[in-house]
Amino acid sequence: MNQQETHSTLTASGQPRSPLFSRKWVTMMLIIMLTVATAIAIFGIILRVRARTVLAIQNQELAAPTVLTAPPIPGEPASEIALPGNVQAFVDSPVYARTSGYLHKWYFDIGARVRKGQLLAEIESPEVDRQLLQARADLATAEANASNAQTTAVRYQGLLHSNAVSQQDTENASTLAAATATAVKSAQANVQRLEQLVNFEKIYAPFDGVITARNVDIGTLIDAGANKELFHMAAAQTLRVFVNVPQIYSRNAIPGIMADLTFNEFPGRRFQGRMVRTSNQIDPVSRTLLAEIDVDNRSGELLPGAFTQVHLKLDTQSQHASYIIPVTALIFRSEGLRVATVVRSNIAKLVPIVIGRDDGSVVQVVTGLDPNSQVIQNPPDSIIDGEKVEVVSHATAGGGK
Repeated sequence: MNQQETHSTLTASGQPRSPLFSRKWVTMMLIIMLTVATAIAIFGIILRVRARTVLAIQNQELAAPTVLTAPPIPGEPASEIALPGNVQAFVDSPVYARTSGYLHKWYFDIGARVRKGQLLAEIESPEVDRQLLQARADLATAEANASNAQTTAVRYQGLLHSNAVSQQDTENASTLAAATATAVKSAQANVQRLEQLVNFEKIYAPFDGVITARNVDIGTLIDAGANKELFHMAAAQTLRVFVNVPQIYSRNAIPGIMADLTFNEFPGRRFQGRMVRTSNQIDPVSRTLLAEIDVDNRSGELLPGAFTQVHLKLDTQSQHASYIIPVTALIFRSEGLRVATVVRSNIAKLVPIVIGRDDGSVVQVVTGLDPNSQVIQNPPDSIIDGEKVEVVSHATAGGGK
């Protein structure tokens, strides 16, 4: 045993220390250290879990947007409603070829105004031209054969009375005359068919209108069976405007009523139209009635395909009350105009609405709201149906932030 080991086994009084006592002391120290470390670890875990819980609660509280609500102001029954409409040409038609060949020349391009019967283009079809010449020659042959057969039949009828020919020969001559006459009619029909095909080499405008598309050029191969559109024409002297009238106003959508049309490109102007017909059926999907309004467009100011707001005049005696809300409450979504309301104290509900008059600051809602609705005055753009919100206070009726 060296000097260091001897010193470690001595007590403070110089007496030798027991090895068993030394091991117990070391074990006790290890247990104490392990207990302290475990306590520290448990305490840290508890603090971390508590911090996470507090953070989750704070995030949940922050996730619920703060909103301001108010009931709508009751308004007068709507005398006019504004509905989106689609403008279409009164006649919109493609122009196809009825014969095959190569495009020889075209005379009008897009935007050109043409009259009915004007020549739009010419097609070169030499095969059809040769077939027509052949058909005419075949017709001449058939007519010659028919003439000869008819003369022979008449001669045989005269000879039969003098018994110069037999009854059988006379009947054969009459049958041949009838057959050749039928062949002439067949040849005539074939000539007429080919003449029509030759006439189809010239493409004429089917109605007064505007060329909106030209899909061929000189030298283009035209195949009558390929369904290739040569031109597209639209008659825009009178325009059709199709609008979907909500079911609640379907009884007022009567052919003959007047309607005003407004366009963004014509601020401050109104174009007058007349409702001419309806589908007489409510669409079960949208619960609307399809109506057509015709507008005089002889000036050419309005263009087919445009979007318009249709203002329909209504009978106020038969309408339900409307409600006034600020324009800041409106939500424009792809599925249509919406208003966010609060139900069950803190749940957002998006309600589809139909508006009437709009003066820029407030709008008249003709359907979709009731007196008990709590309308969110300035909803966030990200609000969704069923989302939890925090209502901080109620504004006065019709007010806003």
